Amino acid sequence: MSIIQLYFTKGSTFSQRTRVVLREKGIDFIPIEIDLQNKADEFTQISRYGKVPAIKHGDVEIYESAIINEYLDEVFPEPPLLPRDPGTRAIARIWIDYANTRLVPAFNKLLRGKDTQEQEQGRREFTEALLYIEQEGLGKLSNDQYFLGDKFSLVDISFYPWFERLPVLEHFRKFTLPPETPRLQQWWNTVRDRESVQAVANSTSYYIERFTKILGEPTPVGAGQK
Repeated sequence: MSIIQLYFTKGSTFSQRTRVVLREKGIDFIPIEIDLQNKADEFTQISRYGKVPAIKHGDVEIYESAIINEYLDEVFPEPPLLPRDPGTRAIARIWIDYANTRLVPAFNKLLRGKDTQEQEQGRREFTEALLYIEQEGLGKLSNDQYFLGDKFSLVDISFYPWFERLPVLEHFRKFTLPPETPRLQQWWNTVRDRESVQAVANSTSYYIERFTKILGEPTPVGAGQK
């Protein structure tokens, strides 16, 4: 079978998801880093939205991380990253959707809101999302270390990249995880230590420097060192 070509960028949350999946499954792939300011024709022919990640696998061309990740889980079934039981798999997809439609927009609104009012709305929504994950997700779905029990899954992978960026929220928005989220904090401490996650992780200083440019906000000398 053809080797997968992965089109990605280092700072992309969605690329990190797929990069973790590839490493969890031990899949050989060719990494192709994309300059999103100067996209090659080869890339835009594969990623019709012009976004990363995208993969080419033989004649198969796919974009959108959630779809890519399910494809990889089906084509390379071991170790499984979604439950085999249809009902449990549906629940997993609900939580993946929650990450995409609730957690991520709230994070972005808090960090990138155009004014203080929008940022404060994002703070409330992000806090509510975290508390919901604590109570309805980790609190009810699992008696173990991950969302679906003792097995690391696409649910965990879908949430992971935004927790790696929490130091950015702390630095620019003075936001830290609520004390009412002990299960969530324990989950993050477990996930961040996985070999696949560490392989694609970026340093705190990388994020601080990157978002200082994006947000146009000053950074004190020595801040963000890790």
